[in-house]
Amino acid sequence: MNKLARWAARAALSLAFAGAASAALAADVIRIGVATAGGGDPITWGGSPGGVVRANQWLEEAFKAEGVKVEWLFFKGAGPAVNEALSNRQIDFAYQGDLPAVVGRANGLKTKLLVISGARNNLYVVVPPDSTLSRIEDLKGQRVSIFRGTNGHLVAINVLADHGLSERDIKGVNLDAGSAQAALVSHGVDAAFGGYEWFKVRDQGLAKVIYSTQGQDPAYTRQAALLVREDFARENPAQVQKVVDVFVRASRWASDEKNRDALFKVWEKSGVPYASWAAEFDKQNLAARNSPLVDDFIVARYKAVVADALKLKLIRREVSVDDWFDTRYLDQALKNQGLEHYWTRFDAKGKPAS
Repeated sequence: MNKLARWAARAALSLAFAGAASAALAADVIRIGVATAGGGDPITWGGSPGGVVRANQWLEEAFKAEGVKVEWLFFKGAGPAVNEALSNRQIDFAYQGDLPAVVGRANGLKTKLLVISGARNNLYVVVPPDSTLSRIEDLKGQRVSIFRGTNGHLVAINVLADHGLSERDIKGVNLDAGSAQAALVSHGVDAAFGGYEWFKVRDQGLAKVIYSTQGQDPAYTRQAALLVREDFARENPAQVQKVVDVFVRASRWASDEKNRDALFKVWEKSGVPYASWAAEFDKQNLAARNSPLVDDFIVARYKAVVADALKLKLIRREVSVDDWFDTRYLDQALKNQGLEHYWTRFDAKGKPAS
């Protein structure tokens, strides 16, 4: 065998080993951490196309032929708990809000943000039904529940600031959603910031809403996204692509106004009533809320979260955003599904881009 033949044989052998190594790295279990306690049986959540993926078991279906198991892990401790799980390599993907994701990045978590899955989520302030509090300014000196470290925390601070108050002007109580509800009903707190979970309490006659971000500046909304550990993506790009493909499919279904009724029924499986979803999405376009796009509005919101978190000392150092978003998988999914022009792209202020 001449030198050229020997070199070719060695090269072929090396490629074979590389291919085998790549195949060996393919995960046989895909673990997705969700920043909510969720509800229902099996546990799921609502308000996001990701909840459609979970409830319909579309990921399990997509990976069945490969024999890959999909595990969903729900965290009562929300975003901060998901960050801990990422740090300990207990999950491969994370569904969480903007602030905890930024905090995780500032603390050195190596992740890539893949796809938006629940944009422009609203925030509300609720009080007991017999309360005399009727506006944000009335919260001064009151015991107010805020779930610190979540994507609602920063919006709450900005809402307070817009009404001449700071977090120091209230007696903040750090409670998760369930604990906040119990505290408000028992008058353990005077008011609470929160999301759609409060509509159920309101409809039971146990709370009233005195403030809503609905229809206001979209800068006062919260964004949620699907992230992946960098090392998992590096070792399993085909599996990452398949996950994003499924999330985009769910976004398309959840964006179709013809599916509004069916969508709320899917999300109702989480234990949050249909009426709560109808209230949360009242007079709001499904496509704007369920778009998977990483457009100028999304980038601007994450940059604003970084800036606000720094100012409020929720993070200790500047973190980059532009190189955090990895839209290769999203772009491929949009192309494969013929959805490149389906969703409207928004500018940094949340207006349709020209």
